[in-house]
Amino acid sequence: MSSLITSLTAVYFAGAAHFAAAQQAATPSDRAGIPDRYKWKLADLFDSDEAWAQAKAALSKRVASFPGHKGSLGRSSRAIADTLSEMGSLRQELDRVAVYAHARNDEDTRQPKPRAMRAESRTLAVALDTATAWVRPELLALPPAKIRAALAKERRLRDWAFYLEDVLRWKPHTLPAEEERIVAMTGEMAAAPASIYGVLKDADLPYPTVKLSTGEDIRLDPAGYARTRTSPVRADRVNVFHAFFGALKGFERSAGAMLYAQLKTHVFDKDVHHFDSCLGAALFPNNLAVTIYRQLIADVNANLPVLHRYLALRQRALGLAELGYEDLYAPLVPHLDRRYTIDEATAMTLAAVAPLGPAYQEQLTRGFAAGWTDFLPSTGKRAGAYSTGVYGIHPFQLLNFNGQWEDVSTLAHESGHSLHTLLAMKAQPFPTAEYATFVAEVASTLNENLLFRHALAKASKPQERLALLGQRIESLRTTLFRQTMFADFELVIHERVEKGEALTGEALSAAYLELVRRYYGHDTGVCQVSEAYADEWIFVPHFYYAFYVYQYATSEIASSAFVRAILDDEARGGTAARDRYLDMLASGGSDYPPRLLEKAGVDLSTPVPFRAAIDEMVSLMAEMESLLPAAPIQKSGSAPSGDGKARNKPGR
Repeated sequence: MSSLITSLTAVYFAGAAHFAAAQQAATPSDRAGIPDRYKWKLADLFDSDEAWAQAKAALSKRVASFPGHKGSLGRSSRAIADTLSEMGSLRQELDRVAVYAHARNDEDTRQPKPRAMRAESRTLAVALDTATAWVRPELLALPPAKIRAALAKERRLRDWAFYLEDVLRWKPHTLPAEEERIVAMTGEMAAAPASIYGVLKDADLPYPTVKLSTGEDIRLDPAGYARTRTSPVRADRVNVFHAFFGALKGFERSAGAMLYAQLKTHVFDKDVHHFDSCLGAALFPNNLAVTIYRQLIADVNANLPVLHRYLALRQRALGLAELGYEDLYAPLVPHLDRRYTIDEATAMTLAAVAPLGPAYQEQLTRGFAAGWTDFLPSTGKRAGAYSTGVYGIHPFQLLNFNGQWEDVSTLAHESGHSLHTLLAMKAQPFPTAEYATFVAEVASTLNENLLFRHALAKASKPQERLALLGQRIESLRTTLFRQTMFADFELVIHERVEKGEALTGEALSAAYLELVRRYYGHDTGVCQVSEAYADEWIFVPHFYYAFYVYQYATSEIASSAFVRAILDDEARGGTAARDRYLDMLASGGSDYPPRLLEKAGVDLSTPVPFRAAIDEMVSLMAEMESLLPAAPIQKSGSAPSGDGKARNKPGR
């Protein structure tokens, strides 16, 4: 099982008639004013902070006593079962304690008490990692035949079969027990850079306020930036980008020190556990070859002309003489930039996932009604979105719903994670219920794909179809190309630190700017990327997780293949592909991710799935090109109907 610290670090949208309601949802407010039906139900974890504190104290005592099992594993099969059963129980209870603390903190990152609770849960996670660090080395000291004999003899070990086989695979990278204990004790220090970064980004960074051409004043925190970067008014977009990235620039040196410190922890782990590279260390837990990562980067770079073709289409649709980086999120059809209520978003998501069967829909329907989701932004709330869960209880989703199409898509995305969690919980014992990120993002991006297809099937007007096509291609841009660019950046900076280079914020910005300009065709005139945007890396929390983001791209590739197979089967009246896919979700972490995907029908070791995803993007662009002449496109530089000219100069 993975380090608890590692697991906790990774844990982490109608028409005009509904515009006012959606706008109200988009404006951060005090959490107390949000209706309870739009908040998650943390009482399912603990009735109060006091109850949480009591459970944490009790868990601390149990953790402290766990080393009493040390030295017993060679005695009998029963001793192995007793030890692993207690370890699993401790980890399950820690999940409950940690998810509650993190969720309370994420409700308002400014508040000191929840922030302290989060820190205490992390300290407890380190304590558990330390208290259990001897288990794997002691198991590895036993003859493999003895472990396999214990599996055959002791029924309680059947749930731990995959864990025990994986322990044997880890032997070349496992230290003696005392050394593993010392390494585990560094866990809290290793998590410090990401923790400090999170406080800076979510609570302390002085985000600017800008006045839009509508006269509205907007605070450009991450939620405000995400909402306003989609403005149909180009002057507003330029203003927003310059103000937001200017705020990041002011912390370039500090952010550089934080990320460099995090990279050094990755190098430390690589060195002490005898891996050839940080990349190899990060991919080993999922039994993945480094060639998969490097091949993804190579394939994407070889297909940059496909990205550049889309960017040329975007420039044409927006009516721009020159495309800039600040134009990448603008709606292709501004007057169809519809707003959605939460009720509409949930209804659309439920309808979209119909190809996954009525049982899937029913479980998601119950989840929306049962307090799984914290929907609305509020002052101090953690930015972004995620889904997590606690075994035996249910999933929990955090959103910052702004009423845009992107927010509907995010709801579908996180709901995919949540149903994956639920199905795995129901089908698997605790030791194999937790699934790897490599397969997790398949469930989320598949739901996004189904949502797009559902909406496109109902769109009849050229403008509507054009908008949806653009949104789907934009999703492919951000997952296949942008996330791979992030992965490329991660590889570059890790390799530089592995060679002994000290990275500053300025050096990180220079490396990032070089990559983003190459990917987006800056030097060939495809898309102009201002030097002011070199600090975008500061805005990406995933760089604190070792080699995480590439999985968004591989998952998009896999989910596209699954969607085609499921819909082809459905058209013929069959459900075989759907059943294989749902079986994969229910398999949780009972096998390595590549095997789970292969059993369900997708082999990422071949170029076939990647080529199919690129072919899908090319096909969507072909329809988009055919629609452009017929669709009356509003010029992107103009103001919305009834509004005056932009009131802010770019860059103010």
